[in-house]
Amino acid sequence: MTKTVNHWIGGKAVEGASGTYGPVTDPATGAVTTQVAFASVDEVDAAVAAAREAFATWGTSSLAKRTAILFTFRALLDANRDAIAELIVAEHGKVHSDALGEVARGLEIVDLACGITVQLKGELSTEVASRVDVSSIRQPLGVVAGITPFNFPAMVPMWMFPLAIACGNTFVLKPSEKDPSASMKIAELLSEAGLPDGVFNVVHGDKVAVDRLLEHPDVAAVSFVGSTPIARHIHTTASANGKRVQALGGAKNHMLVLPDADLDAAADAAVSAAYGSAGERCMAISAVVAVGSVADELVGKIKERAEKIKIGPGNDPTSEMGPLITAAHRDKVASYVTGAAAEGCEVVLDGTGYTVPGHEDGHWIGLSLLDRVPTTAKAYQDEIFGPVLCVLRVDTYEEGVALMNASPFGNGTAIFTRDGGAARRFQLEIEAGMVGVNVPIPVPVGYHSFGGWKDSLFGDHHIYGNDGTHFYTRGKVVTTRWPDPSDAPAGVDLGFPRNH
Repeated sequence: MTKTVNHWIGGKAVEGASGTYGPVTDPATGAVTTQVAFASVDEVDAAVAAAREAFATWGTSSLAKRTAILFTFRALLDANRDAIAELIVAEHGKVHSDALGEVARGLEIVDLACGITVQLKGELSTEVASRVDVSSIRQPLGVVAGITPFNFPAMVPMWMFPLAIACGNTFVLKPSEKDPSASMKIAELLSEAGLPDGVFNVVHGDKVAVDRLLEHPDVAAVSFVGSTPIARHIHTTASANGKRVQALGGAKNHMLVLPDADLDAAADAAVSAAYGSAGERCMAISAVVAVGSVADELVGKIKERAEKIKIGPGNDPTSEMGPLITAAHRDKVASYVTGAAAEGCEVVLDGTGYTVPGHEDGHWIGLSLLDRVPTTAKAYQDEIFGPVLCVLRVDTYEEGVALMNASPFGNGTAIFTRDGGAARRFQLEIEAGMVGVNVPIPVPVGYHSFGGWKDSLFGDHHIYGNDGTHFYTRGKVVTTRWPDPSDAPAGVDLGFPRNH
């Protein structure tokens, strides 16, 4: 019998009432294993109402209470790492070790939220005028929403809600309908940790649920991670409805390899960064820019390593890469490879048509490597979101940086070199929000913020870190004058010495 994933509203699972459901498949087999309830406008409204009611008390609760609950949640999350990873493997398809890594990176932000007391300290200036003090404080916004993608069903929500609720907000999560179960497990753990009913809610669904959150008058802010076209829509629509927005979009991350680089290290990094998580991550390296004479040797080393990657079901401990999320996405990724030669690319590895014996109906694709890719090719211009690596060749460092800066995306980037001066120039000249020096996937640790430039980010705030705390709070400045006790009317003596 097919399992049903319902909503989480007001501290409990709530059966879907719209009558509309979406299928959830096991990417390794192609079989539909679960159905997920799609929320109607009324159901979204119910979740927002529960969050609004909870904010009345949660927003004024003590920092000690909030952090105590988050500490308990962190312990429960740690104890349930494997259970959450198994849900991710079953619905997303990534290998178990990768799913465990996702939970670990989400835990970093929970750790940050547990120390929110430091982040929320205000400022005070005394005697700005005679007996006048000015203080700055930060207060929660109210009900905030998160709309998250399929590729990290546990980590990306944890980039949002721990800081949001630590700051005193209440939260409505709309996770991807393709892999919804991890969010429900997280909701259960938050409830077990003692989080009051209504502080964290989950509604599943499609555009109906998303659009209602974007227009709902009681939602103060929206966080989003996904593709650039949707991020632009989220930002435009939510902003038009008076909401604060952080919308993280797509990417085409480049890795510049200079002639002096350690080519074995660069090849290892390129394979790991391009094909890890089957390329379904916004920080994947999808374009290697080889400078000068290193290209032939570098492509050979990448090919040699890529051919050894073992592809298989995520629950097989010997698998290094799993399937793609859906058959439709697999076919779209494959189309970039099958059309590459006609656009001038040299197809070094063609992963299309790959299957796993015994799992022929799974959403499989092998590793593809395209060399001598022109910037006009679709495989270079689009965010493929699959295991396809493009190699572009340039003659100089300057030509490589100019090529990379011409991209409409500016999420993450990397340089591989032994030259500190070149690396320093690169980190200053490259137009991207996150830079790695001999680090292929420069995802910041939790106490530094994550976010790109250009078409990779819409809104003024990056996610988590200090930017996350600022996004989920608003500043207030208080100017105060108190009379000195010695200014009391004549005849009243408060025992304060009169010394003037």
